[in-house]
Formats: sequence, C-alpha cells, structure tokens
Amino acid sequence: MKITRISLWHIPLTSHEAYHMADGKTCDTVETVVLALETDTGLTGWGEVCPIPHYLPAYARGVAPAVQEMAPVLLGADPVGPEALMARLDHWLQGHLYAKSAIDTALWDLTAQAAKLPLHALLGGQRQADMPLYHSITCVAPQDMARIAVEAQRTGIAQFQVKLGADDDWQADVARLRMVREAVGPGPLIYGDWNCGATSLDASRVGRAVADLDIMLEQPCATIEDCARVRDACGLPMKMDENAHDTASLLQAHQAGVMDAVALKLSKFGGLSATRRARDLCLHLGAKMCIEDTWGSDITTAALLHLGASTDPRRVMNVCDLSSYVAPRLDPNGPERANGRIAPPAGPGLGVAPDRDFLGEPDSIID
Repeated sequence: MKITRISLWHIPLTSHEAYHMADGKTCDTVETVVLALETDTGLTGWGEVCPIPHYLPAYARGVAPAVQEMAPVLLGADPVGPEALMARLDHWLQGHLYAKSAIDTALWDLTAQAAKLPLHALLGGQRQADMPLYHSITCVAPQDMARIAVEAQRTGIAQFQVKLGADDDWQADVARLRMVREAVGPGPLIYGDWNCGATSLDASRVGRAVADLDIMLEQPCATIEDCARVRDACGLPMKMDENAHDTASLLQAHQAGVMDAVALKLSKFGGLSATRRARDLCLHLGAKMCIEDTWGSDITTAALLHLGASTDPRRVMNVCDLSSYVAPRLDPNGPERANGRIAPPAGPGLGVAPDRDFLGEPDSIID
C-alpha cells in the first residue's frame, strides 16, 4: 500500500456555548483541519487537528504548509507501521507536532483498516467497553456554573472541570469551586482549571480557601515550579495539562509532585504514536490520565477514545467527547455519550469517516 494523495479541509467548529478561560483564552468558533491520506488500494486514512487560539504554539492555517513540507516523505510511502514513518518525518521536519498529529492519526487509521481491526486492537487491546466523561464548565458567574454542573450531573456526568480566572477575581474563583462542590454533592470529582493563567499567589489564595473541600487543582501557573509552590501552599492534589507535552515534562512534573493526574492531548504530543508512549510512561509513574485533545470533532474524538479504551481502566480518569461540544459534526454517525460514559467506534480503523458531501472540495490537494 502506498500513499498517493493528501487532501486538507478547513472547517469552522462553533461551540454550543462560548468557553471562557483565564488569561483571555476562549473557545467560540475555532477552525479544525481535516486531513485525508489516500492510497493506491482505495483505503483512506483520516486525521484532524484543531488548535485553540492562545493555547499552544500552533494555528490551524499552519497545518497545510507543514504538510506540504512533509509531502515528499509521505507520498509513495507505505503507511503501515506509523511510528517508522513518523520517525522519518521528524528527521525531515523538526517540531510542528500539531500538524504531525493529524498525519499520525491518519496513518494509524490506515494501518488498522489494512489489518481489518478496530484501532484499539493495535494500541494494546480493548481494556474497557466504555470510559467516563467529564464536563467542562465555562468560567461565568458562580451560581450559573453550579446550575450547569447540576444539569450535566443529571445526564450521568460525575466529573466536573471548573474553569477559573476569566475575571481575574480570586474570591470569585473560591465561590465557583464552593458552589459547584455543594451543588453536585459528595463523591463527584471536581477540579478547578486556570489553564496556566494564574499567578502562584492568586492560585495559592484560592487553594488555601478551599483546602477543606474535596477539590483538585489543574495547571494554575505557566511553569511546573510555580505549580509546585501552589501545591505546597494548599496541599491539594494537582493535574498537569499545558506543561505536559513530552516524556521529559512528564518526568519533571512527577518529580515535582504535581502530577496526580495529567492531560494527554494528541496534538500536543504529536499524535497517537507519541501519546501512546506517554500513556505507557504514566502507567509506570502511577498518574491518572485524561486522554483527550485540544479541540476538534469526530475524527479526533474517535482517536482518543481508541487510545483510552486500550488503557488500564484504573489509570483512566476520563476521556472527552469533543464532538458533543461543537457543531457541525463531521460524521453524524460518530459515537454518542450515554449515562456519562462513551465507547469507541466499532469497525476497522478509527470507525468514523467524515461525510464527503459535507466536506466538499478540498482546500488543498498534494499529489
């Protein structure tokens, strides 16, 4: 099997509600990039990457030029065995992990399709039928966030990510955490997330003020060292996100004692190949994992669900059905949540494919 053509589309995804985060980060309408690797056998592998503005050193319109640069390595190559081809791409073009993430997903899709197996069978085998979801609550007034939490809880959700810091008011953040904790009652997991937009002083004040509650904190500050200061000040468990992007950062966070949980996001690590290696390291380190991505729709969601399904259930804190946060959906038949959980798609490969009629003509074709 040989790759014969690369096609890319740029699709605007609109959130069902605008997400407000610390440091001016928002998710409202964000562009996702859909990539297709076509082969001489008639099989097509699909990939997707959707960078959030101001979140990573990445932007949607940077994907196509990076893919064009990597095309001489991809065209004519055998896609089976993604890690070998990704190693060649890394030698050809350093960095640009977000662009490589879409390529890597498509390579795994093709490899699993060629094997006539669901993708999770190649990532370690299916360890669980479905996985728990969390609900991300936009940073608005505390009472509105509590209401949103209760509404999500009624659908079976038992994990809540409470966005903090959008109004630069640490006392309001204390109210947000207290009101959501009270609204959902004891038992559900609640973690307050600054998306690394807080100072260690403000985050420590919030942490000390809610230290009597069953709360976890997520990535309050821009550095692992400052996150460790917050942990030392309040004693609450902590989840890493923005600072977790390769094996070195995972080891550093673990050694600093701030990685009780960690977000493994495909586009940050550079795709399924690298994220699977990170997953295996986290299994060794004992960290709980949130297996997800920055943003996206059905292709990205399917990829992370297959990786989650092949991971030890004792270490999977949650996954994310990104498709349910946005419109339009790329594949109307993609997986749906049920009672706060979600299962990976069935069928060979990713098990999803976007509607070609919906996509229309590609924005760029490389052959």
